[in-house]
Order: sequence, then C-alpha cells, then structure tokens
Amino acid sequence: MSRIDASRRMFLRNSAVASLAGAGAPFAMNLATMSAAHAQTTSGYKALVCVFLGGGNDHANMMLATDTPSWDGYTRARNVAPAPITLPLPGQAGGVLEIVPNTLQTGRTFALHPSMGALKTLFDAGRAAVVANVGPLVEPLTRAQWNSRSARTPPQLFSHNDQTSIWQAYRPEGARIGWGGRMGDLFAATNGRPPFTLISASGTAVFLAGETTMQFQTNGSGGGPQIGNLTGGLFGSTSAANPLQAVITNDQRANLFEREHAKIVARSIDTSQAMRTATASVTIEAPPANNNLASQLQSVARIIAARTTLGMQRQVFYVSMGGFDTHDNQTGNHATLMQRLSDAIAYFDRVMTALGAANDVTLFTASEFGRTLTSNGDGTDHGWGAHHIVAGGAVAGKNIYGQFPLVGVDNEDNVGQGRLLPKISVDQYAGTLARWFGLTDQQVQTIFPNIVNFPTRNLGFMNGVV
Repeated sequence: MSRIDASRRMFLRNSAVASLAGAGAPFAMNLATMSAAHAQTTSGYKALVCVFLGGGNDHANMMLATDTPSWDGYTRARNVAPAPITLPLPGQAGGVLEIVPNTLQTGRTFALHPSMGALKTLFDAGRAAVVANVGPLVEPLTRAQWNSRSARTPPQLFSHNDQTSIWQAYRPEGARIGWGGRMGDLFAATNGRPPFTLISASGTAVFLAGETTMQFQTNGSGGGPQIGNLTGGLFGSTSAANPLQAVITNDQRANLFEREHAKIVARSIDTSQAMRTATASVTIEAPPANNNLASQLQSVARIIAARTTLGMQRQVFYVSMGGFDTHDNQTGNHATLMQRLSDAIAYFDRVMTALGAANDVTLFTASEFGRTLTSNGDGTDHGWGAHHIVAGGAVAGKNIYGQFPLVGVDNEDNVGQGRLLPKISVDQYAGTLARWFGLTDQQVQTIFPNIVNFPTRNLGFMNGVV
C-alpha cells in the first residue's frame, strides 16, 4: 500500500469516527489530527489569512478605473433607473479615492470605494496591493473560445455554493479537500502543535480541509469550542464536572468506536486547553466596534501572538464576512461592507506590526465570484472574475497586478452583462501565495494542478518569490 493510500484510509477512518459525535462532531474533529504525510524544512514563521467575502463581492465598485473611457463605460452600465449604483468621481462629494500604483497602466487611472480610506492608506504605504480580474479557470480563455465553447471551463459557473467550493477546493459543492488544508498537510509536522496548523475563526470551511490535517475552530478568546459544564457547576453541583469528564473520556470500552471516540474527545479537551493557556496572557488591541470580521481577525491575532509558545512554524487561517450578494439596495449595503472590510484589514495590519509579525503574515481576499457590471435596477447579479486584495509586510504593495480589464458590457474582457472573463486564475493567485509560504514548484503543481496550463506562475505580488 502506498503512503498516499494509507493517508487517505486514515482520513476516512477518522472522519467516520468523528461523525459518531453527532452535535459534538465539530469539537471532536478539531483534534482528530494525524501526522502529516510529508515533512517540510522551514525557516522562521509564516502565516496565510484567507478573508472570504461570502455572496460575491461587487469588485466594480470596490476598485475602479477612472480614466474617461472607463468611467463612461461604468456610468452607462450602472447609472440606470430606478436606483443608480454609480459612485462619484474623485474630488466630488463622497467621491472615490484616487490611488496611484507604482507601475502605471497606459492611459488608465484608478480609485477605491469612498468607504475604503483605511485601505487606501495601506496601499499608499506599500502594504497592500490589488490583483485584478481573478477567477476560476482551467486554462487561458478568450471570449471567442467562450462563445464557441471550444475550451475547457470550470463547472457550475455563477452558482454560489459551487463557485465557493471551486475557489476553495477546485471542485463543485461536495468537495472535501481544500488548498489551504493541503498546504497544512505539508507543514503540520514542522509545528510543535500540529493541530494548530489550520485554524478557522468562522466555522468549518472546505478551504481548510486537509487529507491528513484537520482544522481547529477557534472562538473569540482564541480557544476552541468547549463541552459544556466541564468547568464550574453541573446541575447545581460544583463537584460533578470531573466525573463528567472522566465518563466522556473513558477509553476502557468494549466497543472499538466508543474507545476511539473517547480518545478523540480527550485529545480535543487537552488541546483546546493548551490553546487557552497559551493565549491567556495575550493582550491585543480591541477591534473596531460592530465589525465582526475585525473581531475574527483579533482571534487570529491572539493565536499568532502565541506562535512561539506553541512552537508554530506555519499556519493557515480562515475568516469570513457575508452579505455580498447585493441584488438590491447595493449602494447602501455595499458601502457598509467596504467600510468594515477596509477597517478590518487596517486593524489587522496594526496588530501584526505591534506583534512584530507584519512581514510574516499575509492576508488575502477571496470570493466565489464578482458581479455584473450592469445594474438590475437596484443592484447587481452573479458574475465571474473579480479584483482582490493582498496585504502585509511581505506584499510588494502600492501596485495593481494583472492587466486591469476594459470597462464595458461588450468587449473582449467580459462574457455578457459585464461579467468579467478572468485573466488570472485562482491557481496563479494561490500559487504565488503558496510559493511565499514555502512550497516548492512541484508541490505547487500538485496542489494547483491547472497551474501548468498558464505561462505565468508567479504574479509578482509577494516579495522574495522567484
């Protein structure tokens, strides 16, 4: 039997055991972590933080081209009754915020949403960049090939669930292994506490599902989910908690499944306690008020602050923010979302700087798709390609990577209704992050199999990636 086959059998066995936990399965799965099948050599600490924008972010109002031809195309598509969704030009009241990338694109000028002042400051300081027109692709694709259906394309385009899964795991809904999880498989053995390699502050995510490494779910304090009444009182008794723990962790059972389940629960309790102990004395700046994404990033920061105590070399984190399915009331809703996203990214950058980890942690955005350039009267509909943000001290910031698309509804850069035809694949975007994280070219090709179809595998937005 090959090592890979053995790893898959182990994964299936642990999944089956944890499924017996019923409502307690997420807790039990936190610690059902096996040794990684491949060992890496690491130098220093690095972490990736995926910020998933659930619902499909309207990239066209987040990152805008403001040169005259682009702005004319933008207003023709969006300044329609009954509720125009256009934004004012720079310099006008409430206007978009002009940014000037280090590498100019001939004849083009650019701006960010007017609510993203904090992100503009990071961009201008060289600590954030924009990667233009990213989306799932199997191979490079032209509009003519799309129209003639003469090239391979991802399945189930424009579907929320399927495209979320394809972004995170390269398979439609039902996928079980994500690319963040597969990176965790490679690096778990380098960590003093392998169960803390993959950490979600936003529930279970297929992005963090590994073949041999399970994701640990953290709560706001940095610890994991807990079984109720193991501390304090139980049915009015302060002496019942220890017997309860003894019962649920007793592995001297006749039934094999009961024994294995008890062992998993015991490891879960011990490891969650280890996390709480490691983060107990950590003090982190309070997040902006009414900003759940920033609160999740505070939880991530608490764990990063304990990286030395826990003996961590590589970690992958997942946080998320919903509400981006803006079919209606786009102007008001999207402005609020952009404000919270911008403030949360800036907050996280401040905290990482204070922890001395700014150059070691890279934050990046993802979303199942962009949205149509055309308005539906009060909002936008499901699209394909979209612009994304990368931030951190290791980012080659103050730049836009990739050729910014033409703005309009009938050109080579869209497939109808202003749905962007991606020019950068998720494989290229993720592969660039993975190389910075420490993967070899061969490992990148294994995790991102479609990357071999693209001539450019390093997009250049990470310092030190060759």
